[in-house]
Amino acid sequence: MASFERLLDIMDELRAKCPWDQKQTFESLRKLTIEEVYELGDAILRSDLQEIKKELGDILLHVVFYAKIGSEVNSFDIGDVVNNLIEKLIYRHPHVFGETEVKNAREVEENWEALKLKEKGRGKRVLEGVPASLPALVKANRIQEKARGMGFDWEEKEQVWDKVKEELNEFEVEVRANDQKNMESELGDLIFSIVNAARLYDIDPESALERTNQKFIRRFNYLEEQTLLKGKSLHTMSLEEMDVYWEEAKKEERK
Repeated sequence: MASFERLLDIMDELRAKCPWDQKQTFESLRKLTIEEVYELGDAILRSDLQEIKKELGDILLHVVFYAKIGSEVNSFDIGDVVNNLIEKLIYRHPHVFGETEVKNAREVEENWEALKLKEKGRGKRVLEGVPASLPALVKANRIQEKARGMGFDWEEKEQVWDKVKEELNEFEVEVRANDQKNMESELGDLIFSIVNAARLYDIDPESALERTNQKFIRRFNYLEEQTLLKGKSLHTMSLEEMDVYWEEAKKEERK
């Protein structure tokens, strides 16, 4: 608590004396906050605990900064932020702080979504809580999680594979027809169904895809480095020649 109070005092000093901190607004901080969240995500994927600690501090700075700006316009302060969070956690965990009984984590999720909807009042819709600005892959996952929270989901997770196969077949039909507009539509359906499968098997599709991105980068960098060492150029190499180094990169990873 002493550390947190010191942080608040430092924020007051920065806002009063630092020209850069003085000029910041909710809008100017927004893009920086998004960047910090992605940096935290990167550290988590690398399992870098020291970096996670550092990035959590950066995000905490942003929370305190927003609260400071809110207090300056007499809208809210850090106490309001914390108290609002406390009330929300207690309200949405009646199985912990009340008499509600749950059998498993899924029932907790369903209660959470039902209480969240009730909290927002009549006229609100389940999917309104999904931010419009989320990246499409993340958004698809959150949409499906929200729907699941209301009981709209497969009875058995294995059933999702029939849907994946169906969407793949429909995409292939449009590919053969060379219909670009319908190809895009069907590809979107296929990706959505794969995200559904990932969710059902407790795989975060965003993290899975990012790990594959990093794997591809490592292997391609190896391919490029080896060609440069041998005085070759990727532009003049055949795919078969490149595959030799690609397979070497895979073997190096296994070691």
